[in-house]
Amino acid sequence: MQVKNKKREIVNVIIILIIQTIVFIVAGINKSYIHMDEAYSLGLASYYRTDIQENDDFYNTWHNKEYFSDYLTVNENEKNDFSQVYENQKNDVHPPLYYLLLRIAMGFHIDSYSKWSGIILNIIIYAFITIFMYLIIKKLLQGNDRYKEKSAMLALVSSLTLSSINNVIYIRMYALSTLNIAITTYLHLKLLDKEENNYKLLLAIGIFALIGSLTHYYYLFYLAMLFVMFVIKYLKEKEYKELGKYVGIIALAGIISLIIFPYSIQHMFFGYRGQGVLSNLTDISKFIISICEYIFITNVYAFNNTLFILLIFIVGVIIYKKVRKIKIVETKNKYVKYLMLPTFFYAILVAIASPFIELRYMMPVCNLIFVLFLYLVITLLKNISKEKILNKIIIGVYLLILIMPFISNKIVELSIGEDFRNEQESSYSSKTAIAQKLRSKTSLPIEVVSDFTDISMDDILLYIKDFKLEPEVMYSNKRNISKMIRDNSNLPTLYILDSNHNRFLDDILLFTNINESYIAKDMKCNEEKIKEVFLNKDTSQGILIFINDGQRNDDILDVIKNGLDLKNIKYLDRLNACDVYLVN
Repeated sequence: MQVKNKKREIVNVIIILIIQTIVFIVAGINKSYIHMDEAYSLGLASYYRTDIQENDDFYNTWHNKEYFSDYLTVNENEKNDFSQVYENQKNDVHPPLYYLLLRIAMGFHIDSYSKWSGIILNIIIYAFITIFMYLIIKKLLQGNDRYKEKSAMLALVSSLTLSSINNVIYIRMYALSTLNIAITTYLHLKLLDKEENNYKLLLAIGIFALIGSLTHYYYLFYLAMLFVMFVIKYLKEKEYKELGKYVGIIALAGIISLIIFPYSIQHMFFGYRGQGVLSNLTDISKFIISICEYIFITNVYAFNNTLFILLIFIVGVIIYKKVRKIKIVETKNKYVKYLMLPTFFYAILVAIASPFIELRYMMPVCNLIFVLFLYLVITLLKNISKEKILNKIIIGVYLLILIMPFISNKIVELSIGEDFRNEQESSYSSKTAIAQKLRSKTSLPIEVVSDFTDISMDDILLYIKDFKLEPEVMYSNKRNISKMIRDNSNLPTLYILDSNHNRFLDDILLFTNINESYIAKDMKCNEEKIKEVFLNKDTSQGILIFINDGQRNDDILDVIKNGLDLKNIKYLDRLNACDVYLVN
């Protein structure tokens, strides 16, 4: 019987992994762009220096597309050289482990850019995340055979939230950090079950403490709280020998981590990002605002926009139990606090410390937040009805979470209207009118558009996109501009960069499709300079112009048009920090 149950359990997990892998591959296929940090990931893992813009020949000269592709790819002559990964990370703000794994993955796709190197690596990582989340959930639900299916279902749903999909298709170290936290959590839960510290278990804890510290520094927030909790546990129980073993293995992991990558000290305490974190941690004036913004983000991505619905449901169940005089929580679960306290300690510290209010910083604990919340739902439902009915309610909750993105998106689409989603601007000056039109036609809470005077339609739709539920790093809004660039790849291209608004790496993927391009840094744009730049270039079919933020677009375009005797200016699209035009 036990063997049969074990086989069924393995089959359940395999089915989960197949389903989530299919979903992740579909999301990966639809990923249309890369964030500048993803470009950094690829460059740090493969290039001979941290940033292509550090090249002496980068600015004010013409380059072919291979010049930019080189930053995002591993070349044939580099495939067996891994030393540069370590060297690059010395000058970056993160430890090197993820970049080493990414470098290995990129080695399977030589001499050309592919998003799949990073995505497939993350898919493999996420398979292990789901396995360990299943094991954590099984412990949380007390491990009874009848709860194995509930554990499997909850693990599946947690792997299909927008946060999880984001985590997989975002080519950064956050999936690996999520895995480190999941494994660290599970190993510590197992440690709770041991009457004495098992050396193999302690060794595993030490290994993953080491791996976690070499992946992302925020991992240490989570580990620190777990460490404190277990130290207190051993002191209260007067298990001083076990305390010594535990403290020793964590200390050893820390020492080995510093031996492997001593630059962590520089990064955490003296680097610009480390200094920023320390400054934020000592300034909690914006703490409440940050927490509220992260709650909003967590609702959208970790709960697929169902958090507040679930809160109402929970309040309803509590009121029902109060009225019927039913005990609200029946059992005391020893595992809960060892999940809850480190998770929320991490979330609070990251909310204070993170340089930006963005999902990526919270992704490593989104699964745990989700599971803890759903555990609360399952626990509250106990003893209020027959188990079959309760199971149907739980399945209903799971289905609501999974289908909510489709429901929300339909509502948003109906609110915006087809005319706004398909409209393209013909000139820069039309943006104000479009903003006003959008404000007058929709009931969505986007009052901010009243202040839009020099912003594109795509910016407005990007803002509205916050109300649409899809993985933010899928970048479906960039699909059009990517196609436009490919369709006009033969045209000479000028990128007018303002160093105060430098996000060139956000656009580098586009330049891997352009035959000839010129990056002009802080250029004083006049007709003579434009004629000089395009000397001996064929402009008869037109040119592409990228204008970085902080500049007067209309004035620059007039100079280009007059200098090259071109007639028409067509606005193509808005990128993160620049506008793109076709002048012909």
